[in-house]
Amino acid sequence: MTDHKTGTREEWLAARMELLEAEKELTRRSDELAQWRQELPWVRIDKEYRLETDEGPGSLVDLFGGRSQLLIYHFMFGPEYTAGCPSCSAIADGFDRSAVHLANHDVTLCAVSRAPLSRLQAYKKRMGWSFPWASSFDSDFNHDFQAANTREEWESGAVEYNFRQMDLRPAPGEESAGLDEFASSMVGTDWETYRHEGPGVSAFVLEDGVVYHTYSAYARGLDGLWSMYQWLDRAPLGRNETGHWWRRHDEYESP
Repeated sequence: MTDHKTGTREEWLAARMELLEAEKELTRRSDELAQWRQELPWVRIDKEYRLETDEGPGSLVDLFGGRSQLLIYHFMFGPEYTAGCPSCSAIADGFDRSAVHLANHDVTLCAVSRAPLSRLQAYKKRMGWSFPWASSFDSDFNHDFQAANTREEWESGAVEYNFRQMDLRPAPGEESAGLDEFASSMVGTDWETYRHEGPGVSAFVLEDGVVYHTYSAYARGLDGLWSMYQWLDRAPLGRNETGHWWRRHDEYESP
């Protein structure tokens, strides 16, 4: 017998209608926030970024692919990683099917990582993905948009991420071995090397030949991009998480 509250269909409907009002209010608030994002001031990008793409060396303008809007996912795949971050990989599993719709709405979706292009291409083939993925290996791009940090920033305890300074080093008395083990299981590196990268999303617009930065989000600001979580939030037991339960899609054992 379940320990969860049970009731009649009439009781369920009454409770569901009460929840529906709260859901509608959340939807309205979400619409307001979307409008607020679009009203942020645009920041002109004058810096030239050198990026490596499947088509060869390119600039930020080239990533637009002839469209006026560009959404970039800052994918955690550092030069020393043995594979892409499993969390970013779970998010990226939903890119291909969205990218075709976005492309027909004047928006290009592209991932950017600091690993060399050949490593990105090999991992992309392994995962069965086709969305554009550029390497910023010889560029400051990820760093400038808070998706990577330097050794100096790390050692100072002042890493810029999610619009504030953070100390990502193990806290005094905290076992670094546990964090190193975690990072090794994720991407085959130690904790410091792993956290020299960070996930995020940035938006850009191209107008009259000029690129403007319009929006960026990090950390929990990426929750909406995890398509599996949108489903789990509607499942009977919700997210029901214990630690990092997800894997790369080719690493699950057969159910």
